[in-house]
Amino acid sequence: MDPVAFSIGPISVYWYGIFISLGILIGLYLAVRESKKQGLDPDHLINFLLFALPAALIGLRLYYVAFRWDYFSQNLDLIFAFRQGGLAIHGGIFAAIIVGVIYSKYQGINFWALADITAPSLILGQAIGRWGNYINQEAYGYPTDLPWAIEINGSFHHPTFFYESFWNLLVFAFLMYFRGYKKEGQGEIFSLYLVLYSIGRFWIEGLRLDSLMLSELRVAQIVSVILVVIGLYYFTKHRKEKNKTVDIKR
Repeated sequence: MDPVAFSIGPISVYWYGIFISLGILIGLYLAVRESKKQGLDPDHLINFLLFALPAALIGLRLYYVAFRWDYFSQNLDLIFAFRQGGLAIHGGIFAAIIVGVIYSKYQGINFWALADITAPSLILGQAIGRWGNYINQEAYGYPTDLPWAIEINGSFHHPTFFYESFWNLLVFAFLMYFRGYKKEGQGEIFSLYLVLYSIGRFWIEGLRLDSLMLSELRVAQIVSVILVVIGLYYFTKHRKEKNKTVDIKR
């Protein structure tokens, strides 16, 4: 498929941007609906998004640039050339978390409540956005003869974009189940998001050809291990706090 969906005069609209926008809109709808159930003013989500989206976009790019600085230090004019590719999801996640912490503190709302409401939307948006990689013929893996391989430039490769999209959909389904069926403690959903997404990303990253590298190590795998540890720590912490609350009420 042509990466350009359509053009309006000299302006080209790319499929990648359409998928990202679709993920944002669907995720926002789900988050607003959940915020009403949780008693959080939906306006907070809109306001948070107005700050988080540009911060995440900058974080996506700067994270990528930081680990390719050997190239960008010689091409400073390309640092913000977003249309030439080079975005890293971990940078966007970290930027959004920082904005969430600052926004929550400034507005006097609980960060973990905001994080729990938005976590399923975030992973769903990631699942949808990955299909932009398919249109762009990027984020694929090593050559393989598996029947579901995709053809890139005459050779067949692991469709790692699809692996991650499918995994993210499974994580989304589980988080929605956990939210609806379990009486979770505050912060548990976001903690599970960190753990489950990172487990899948660690495995999938090992199949990719375009990984950011730190010496001989894949950056995304290092970050995934760290996020699993952090997620497990906070999940355990929030679960203990929930159990203490239950015991006190009894």
